[in-house]
Amino acid sequence: MPAPHEIKGQCLCGAVQVSAMVDNPIVRACHCDMCRQHGSGPFFSLQTIADSIAVTGPATTFKSSDWGARAFCSTCGSTLWYELQKDGTRNLSAGLFPDAGGGTLMAEYFTDKCPQAYALAGDHEKLTTRETLAVFAPEYLEEYDGQV
Repeated sequence: MPAPHEIKGQCLCGAVQVSAMVDNPIVRACHCDMCRQHGSGPFFSLQTIADSIAVTGPATTFKSSDWGARAFCSTCGSTLWYELQKDGTRNLSAGLFPDAGGGTLMAEYFTDKCPQAYALAGDHEKLTTRETLAVFAPEYLEEYDGQV
């Protein structure tokens, strides 16, 4: 595993600056309805070392569901991160960093929600809605199973 190192990025207008430590940068793509509505496509997140994230500038957080919130730049609207409500884990937007922080796509979530207009190439983990909920929000599985 590579040695931990700092990566730095910013939003589109530069008002929000972000830094974090990575040792094995992993990119994940989410195709859920909310991510696609928020950014007109999948949300690409970058895994960083826990508690290493530093943010300066006008970041605003919006609670988008019972289990998550999204942050964006108050000036330009750039997506900054997705945050899990249960533990405060922030999944930074890979697009904030040059070359997505050097990360490799390792997983896609809500693959059954991915529009037919595009598909991500590569041999990586692909989880359906049910599989994604089992990982991140198992308390919603019974409700989900009742809807399908």
